[in-house]
Amino acid sequence: MTFEPESPVYVPQTTSKPTLADLLTIEPSASIFYSYARELELSSVFSDQGARLTIFAPTNKAIMALARKPHEGPDTAGEIELSEEQFDTEAKKNVERWVSAHIIPEYPLSFDSNKHDTLLDGKSISFKPISKASGEGPEWGRFTLDNGAKIIEKKEGLNGDLYIIDDTISVD
Repeated sequence: MTFEPESPVYVPQTTSKPTLADLLTIEPSASIFYSYARELELSSVFSDQGARLTIFAPTNKAIMALARKPHEGPDTAGEIELSEEQFDTEAKKNVERWVSAHIIPEYPLSFDSNKHDTLLDGKSISFKPISKASGEGPEWGRFTLDNGAKIIEKKEGLNGDLYIIDDTISVD
């Protein structure tokens, strides 16, 4: 008779709430934003249960309405020839700047008049109360972002909040 060690038993990890990555995966209205974000190493933090983030994800419609897409970056007046490798490097930098402008490394977030720094150096977001708000409904529904973007929906995750917004946040 030979002794065979027991094979390890797989125990799935379960949490009480989905992570931001889970929320973004199942949110069809923000799929373009998440598609851009997944191109970056930064997106790994969306699955990190210890992260504390607030994400303002623009709707697909808001991204499609942009004159210049996130990977294109700022308009350059002159035509500059770039190699394919240079173009890819620049496009990735532009996407990282754009995605970073939509993430505040703070959770929970207070909707006050203070500026909240995003992950993009030098970029912050503040909130303006909606004058017609009667004080009813969720707090987030009574404010717009300083650029006028309206918060359409909030989803709570284990590691932060996901707000769906009807416009994008400029990197400028």
